[in-house]
Amino acid sequence: MQGAYSAREAYLQKLEESNEVSFVYFRNDNSEQSNLWLIGLKNIFSKQLPNMPREYITRLVMDRRHRSVGIVRGSGGAILGGITYRAFPEQGFGEIAFCAITATEQVKGFGTRLMNYTKEYAKSKDGLHYFLTYADNNAVGYFSKQGFTKEITMASDKWKGFIKDYDGGTLMEFVLNHHISYTDFTGMMKQQQEALDARIRKVSNSHLVNQGIKDQDQGGPQRPLPIQEIPGVKEAGWAEGLASGPDFRMTMGGQVCEATPENLQRFMALALDEICKCEDSWPFREPVDQNDVPDYYDVVKDPVDLQMMRARLESKCYYLTLDIFTADLRRMFANCRFYNAPETIYYKLADRLELKYDHLLSSCILA
Repeated sequence: MQGAYSAREAYLQKLEESNEVSFVYFRNDNSEQSNLWLIGLKNIFSKQLPNMPREYITRLVMDRRHRSVGIVRGSGGAILGGITYRAFPEQGFGEIAFCAITATEQVKGFGTRLMNYTKEYAKSKDGLHYFLTYADNNAVGYFSKQGFTKEITMASDKWKGFIKDYDGGTLMEFVLNHHISYTDFTGMMKQQQEALDARIRKVSNSHLVNQGIKDQDQGGPQRPLPIQEIPGVKEAGWAEGLASGPDFRMTMGGQVCEATPENLQRFMALALDEICKCEDSWPFREPVDQNDVPDYYDVVKDPVDLQMMRARLESKCYYLTLDIFTADLRRMFANCRFYNAPETIYYKLADRLELKYDHLLSSCILA
């Protein structure tokens, strides 16, 4: 399965190839286009970084010693965000001053792609080997995600006295590698994956794909399906003697009961009701709207939501065991954490909701 990072990068590359967005390098060179982009970028920085004085933002963005990398609509349209940095070519480093994206274009992965282009342009056009930046508490997480560290490996005599020390900011560093392309990570990772797959296929049959269960094409099996009828199960070594029923009992309504198929259905219905009623479940109650999150289904290949689980449960043919039900729930939480960054509300809600389900299992399932 493609990682969330490379899947999102591939999606953004498609937007670039279709000329929906482009990433441009520019500076104050007196050209009309550069001036339009610089003014647009200055306005975005002023709005998204309200604690920064507007005069200070304007002075640095328009300064001829500073470079900017921007996200542009189409090949020459409105600017959607960018990064401004000052290059110190003789010292071999650049200092990132501002980084922001307009509010309407956030949470789409542009921030990482923008930083990758900035790294690529900094080494190819300015010949830089390091980036330094003072990050406030709100930005440390973003820069850490982009590979910046608090450990400064650059010789201090190369940068001290060249950049200003900011009270309350955390100095962070990124070492630019001139042997890789920061804008073609997907291609590099694809080559690595293909090489790894080729080695795995020499010692494993995990790449073989069996024919799917035909009944599921209509939204779920119409009858309970014996395990031996599932394509590939026998080939994997399953035998009749391996089948066994549940080895646990349950408590429902204060009563201890056996894990019969009927009781399992009742328990799973009660568990799903508890999850749905929890106020932390609001992002999971319906499928993710692709209009709101265009790249979600490019990144998450096996989506699960509570509405889907309700339909599967009501069919009485899908969740034949508690393990299958639990696997779907955990897949839903894992998808959320796979797509969203740890500091987001969605990631935290997935953690809290899964903890609630774990507590439910520990209190109601008796070994």
